Amino acid sequence: MGGAEPQLLLVRGQLPAAWSKALPEPWRARPFESPEALLQASASPQPVPTLLALGDGWAQQVPPARLRPLAVQGLLRELDPLAAAPSRLFAPEGSPVLAFPWAFGTWVLLLRNRPDLLRRRAEGWSLLLDPSLRGRLVLPSSPRVVIELALRQLGVDPAEPTALGDSRLAARLAALRRQALAFDERDGLQWLLAGDADAAVVPSQRALPLLQRDPRLEALLPASGSPLSWQLLLQLGRDGDPTVPLPLEWLRDGLTLPLLDRLLAAGCVPPLPPHRLQGALARWPQRLRPLLLPPPAVLARCTNLPPLSAAEQRRWQALWDGALAGA
Repeated sequence: MGGAEPQLLLVRGQLPAAWSKALPEPWRARPFESPEALLQASASPQPVPTLLALGDGWAQQVPPARLRPLAVQGLLRELDPLAAAPSRLFAPEGSPVLAFPWAFGTWVLLLRNRPDLLRRRAEGWSLLLDPSLRGRLVLPSSPRVVIELALRQLGVDPAEPTALGDSRLAARLAALRRQALAFDERDGLQWLLAGDADAAVVPSQRALPLLQRDPRLEALLPASGSPLSWQLLLQLGRDGDPTVPLPLEWLRDGLTLPLLDRLLAAGCVPPLPPHRLQGALARWPQRLRPLLLPPPAVLARCTNLPPLSAAEQRRWQALWDGALAGA
């Protein structure tokens, strides 16, 4: 790579191939095998202008002082208001724009050859406790996501300040722990496809490509919603660092046809206003459209996962550790 060429650091396979291949000169894509490897590489000073492609959970591990505000206000105005909070990395309104949210998704319950459970979709996340899934269920590796799902089972709004104090929560988490074959959505898909599991809770971005080609699979997003996940672009740099213009047209291309179709095929849904997505969604099977863009009432119940303070992290971890001990 030439010394002056700006770079986009990304996890291999994270961006749809058609979009990453369209990255304009002089930008160069630099792929890594995992978010951990990308973060490790980005921790050292970069000799050239650098963009990072990360999920919101990983992006929160980049020190804010190492990020340069993004001049993407025009593009942000094209997005749904839902994208405003992640563009600030969930800082208060009026904070600098540090990220461009190019895709979002939910967590879904992916089922393999279980039409009986699909017919009971009205039970929502409580299906995770069905006796037939004991030892046949893969849950997310993130304790925070599992706790959020448990709160939804109990009918508790995860955004409520008193949510973690619900007296039923510890027992519900212990019950989920007893159900689980594993807490690993990354490799859990392989167990599901191989028949070692009947159900897995996975990001919609990973489920949608499989649902298009594997007739054994069905998925549901309960009416109570789920945590949201975001795919973000961030720019490293400080005042005085070399700069080059951002590839704004490349970003805009991802929001419009024909590349919009390619992003959706990869499970990546740009956070556009619904009317901007309807034409592309109309080409999808009816059963999959609510997984790409949830109905407004369901989307309104989906919640972001903003950074936790040190005290909040300790409280969530203590709750999780207690559930593991009680399982």
